[in-house]
Amino acid sequence: MPHAVRMPKPGQMTEECVLTLWLKAEGEAVTKGDVLFEIETDKSTMEVESFHDGILLQRLVAEGETVPVNAICAWIGAQGEALPETEDPPETAPATLPEPESGSESGPEPGRKPALVNAAAPARGSMVARPAISPRARAKAAAAGIDVASMEGTGPGHRIVERDVLAAIAAAGRSAGPLPDSDPGEEPPRPLSRIRQVIAERLTLSATTIPSFSVTVAADVTRLLVLRDELRAGGTRLTLTDFVLAATAQTLVEFPDVNSRTDGRSVWIRRRVHLGLAVALPTGLIVAVIRDADRLGLLEIHERATALAAAARDGSLSVDDMVGSTFTVSNLGMLGVDSFSAMINPGESAILAVGAAIPSAVVVADGIAVRTIMKLTLSADHRLIDGELGARFANAIRRRLEDPTDLRRGLTSA
Repeated sequence: MPHAVRMPKPGQMTEECVLTLWLKAEGEAVTKGDVLFEIETDKSTMEVESFHDGILLQRLVAEGETVPVNAICAWIGAQGEALPETEDPPETAPATLPEPESGSESGPEPGRKPALVNAAAPARGSMVARPAISPRARAKAAAAGIDVASMEGTGPGHRIVERDVLAAIAAAGRSAGPLPDSDPGEEPPRPLSRIRQVIAERLTLSATTIPSFSVTVAADVTRLLVLRDELRAGGTRLTLTDFVLAATAQTLVEFPDVNSRTDGRSVWIRRRVHLGLAVALPTGLIVAVIRDADRLGLLEIHERATALAAAARDGSLSVDDMVGSTFTVSNLGMLGVDSFSAMINPGESAILAVGAAIPSAVVVADGIAVRTIMKLTLSADHRLIDGELGARFANAIRRRLEDPTDLRRGLTSA
């Protein structure tokens, strides 16, 4: 019996991926472990391997097509073997790439399960069957005024895909170009990249579902910079971000309520600190995860952060390196930003925004002195964290940065 090759689910929030490149042709022999195709997720490009030996009998998805997770992309079987006429239920659980261990929290994970129904089937209880259509195809159809109700798609499960809409547009003699109200001086529109779509979805979710507030403290990091320069002179090249990450990890242990999440009805306190580090890429922003950051020494945090940032920039981050953060740090200080408020990642209760370290005139005792000041802004979910708790948490981070004694001890493993 032929084996179905399904689109894997790379992450908890991922509902569809783009198949970017086929590495096996129809009729080609396949060995278990061979890479069949590459996919683009909201964070990176990944390879999908075969779980079976045989012949690649049929490819159902074209390169560049957006495919729902768990949809059949191809069939593998014996030469000449007949293919099923309809899509059967999965032989095993849907293909899912590695997720972080689930035993790290007190309480069940209320994560949303993906719908594994036939994409072409109408919703239960609906009076009229609605055609299944990819987001890209839907946008093009709407822009060109194409009615998709009577169209039959050529995608998996007869799903309407972009090529079907383009064919309909050509047949109708219409344009798939700019919308009628577009400015003539504008460039032709281009599709929003997958990573920007996901950023838009997640930040819209954050803005509309998380009632947040912000508190800002100004940390005197003069002593910290002296320590950093001393270490650099000895060959240990640490950054201010490394110190902020270490101070934040220690403070999250002190304030477990900040290292938590809620669905609005229940609260889950995390037993472990998985610190997210925002990394800017040309394609968008991603969060790399330093696991068990509270158990790492300062040098270990530096090494881990450096490796994750490098992997993010060359596109080699694993899924496990991008999911499961319990708190995020975002630093724009190196870009000359004095201070800013960051948006909370859904699934976390707060995020710390770090500004530039700026020499400033401040009152010291009875006089004026030049000290290096760095502003830290905590954005917090008001359902879990009140202003008093947020202020105490931010001030605890400030104290650790202003008196780096404990951080210096962290130059060795925890």
